[in-house]
Amino acid sequence: MDGQRLVIIADTHVPKRARDMPVEVWQAVESADVVIHAGDWVDVALLDSIETRASRLLGVYGNNDGSDLRQRLPEVARAVIGGVRVAVIHETGPSKGREERCAARFSDDDVLVFGHSHIPWDTTASTGLRLLNPGSPTDRRREPYCTYMTATAADGQLAEVTLHRVPRDSV
Repeated sequence: MDGQRLVIIADTHVPKRARDMPVEVWQAVESADVVIHAGDWVDVALLDSIETRASRLLGVYGNNDGSDLRQRLPEVARAVIGGVRVAVIHETGPSKGREERCAARFSDDDVLVFGHSHIPWDTTASTGLRLLNPGSPTDRRREPYCTYMTATAADGQLAEVTLHRVPRDSV
């Protein structure tokens, strides 16, 4: 399937949780058609770096992002990518009832990318809204691995959604 190659990241927390993003993630950013970042950048320098290295960026601010990031990024971002209506937000609230809450709030979208928990998530609401959380490429918390996602968007379909584990020695 040809289409737009997506890299989906969140909760990078650079430079607080890691000095920088892993090389593998930077390579993915540089080869993607669109980078989606669901907030908690922490430092505006990372935003600047991704904007320089990515072909296109769709990003939002998170709860750990200060006024410098909030001036440049929205709370909710939307774009049509490869015919797929994508929305991005940092927080969606508790996992219990998430699909129903998000399906009501994002009823005009096909995919919702979110972050905050650092826990990978891939579910589909009864309305067909796909919810994706890529985890964190730099701060695994209680998860066994740091993670990020890739996907392809074409002809109104999201395909090849893949959760990537970042090797422990690269974080």
